[in-house]
Amino acid sequence: MSSGQNSGGLMSSAGLVRYFDAEDRNAIRIDPKTVVAFGVLFGLLIQVMNVLGL
Repeated sequence: MSSGQNSGGLMSSAGLVRYFDAEDRNAIRIDPKTVVAFGVLFGLLIQVMNVLGL
């Protein structure tokens, strides 16, 4: 790739980065620890259901 060519990768994503970095007061805020805990509990529930044959 020559130095005169612009692949546009970083420049084209700059608007999306700014869009998703914006704070929205109406957005749902969930703590990442809550998401991980929910995933672990859901996985354990599935394992228990498999053991019980449900």
